Amino acid sequence: MAEEEKAIPSSMTQCYENYIIIDVGANLTNKKYSRDLDSVIQRAKDAGVQKIMVTGASIRSSKEALRLTRIYPGTLYSTAGVHPHDAKSWEEPNTLRELEGIASNPECVAIGECGLDYSRDFSAPEAQRTVFHKQIELACTLNKPLVIHERGAQKDVLKVLDQYKNRLPPILIHSFIGTAEEAQIYLDQGFYLGITGYLCKDKSDSGVRQLLEGGRAPLDKILVETDAPFMYPNTRASKLPVHVKDALTERSMTFLHRYCTFQRNEPCALPAIVEMVAAFMRITPEQVALATAFNALKLFGLNQ
Repeated sequence: MAEEEKAIPSSMTQCYENYIIIDVGANLTNKKYSRDLDSVIQRAKDAGVQKIMVTGASIRSSKEALRLTRIYPGTLYSTAGVHPHDAKSWEEPNTLRELEGIASNPECVAIGECGLDYSRDFSAPEAQRTVFHKQIELACTLNKPLVIHERGAQKDVLKVLDQYKNRLPPILIHSFIGTAEEAQIYLDQGFYLGITGYLCKDKSDSGVRQLLEGGRAPLDKILVETDAPFMYPNTRASKLPVHVKDALTERSMTFLHRYCTFQRNEPCALPAIVEMVAAFMRITPEQVALATAFNALKLFGLNQ
């Protein structure tokens, strides 16, 4: 074991059962949860995940996310948005009117996920930008935070946002998987970064791991999310550093390996993500949990 790994506090490997964490991105409207959502939410609570933001990525899923907040008040909150993949489905003016109607509800705490995705061609870039503009305008009008999806389009995302420079609400870059350099550009803009189980997949020399290990991600700008049912934290197959593997507690691994799979990740996987973030940053899971929960409460008003 390297000398720097020996310096990890022994307290980091203890079982943390009392910290509260908040999942700021879970796609609980996905059909994979249609049969046992009650159990999924209960497992999340048992794992320490006290609040979950249900992501809206279309008019249909935004409506459903809002409906779920009424079934699980105080636990679930929603967002309302149209994903860039679905930009081609935007209808004028009906979509904007419907989206505003959903987003105006107090249980809906953000606009999005919206943004630009140039890694796939489900919708033309021009259509994506047009729809992105409309959702930014809505966020500015309602004064609700923006949850942004970005893949291979950082320059254009920043170019669009720059047109609203003096009006922009707070911004979360959802499920960030870019480079440390790209992250720094977002952080310099004052944006928040959503960290997911992608930590297990990222093996690059300039990615999210490097961002955390290098101390370049301030705790007051980080949020944690599962992006369930996606972004499964595959701790078994991943070549995680020894000190990170040692930091994963039996409790978090039990929830992760018993209930989560490649086919269906769950919010109960969030403690494992918190422990990995903490290990990469060489701080305790409680510090990460406290900071990210505070950030979520402050940013989205989840304590209201």
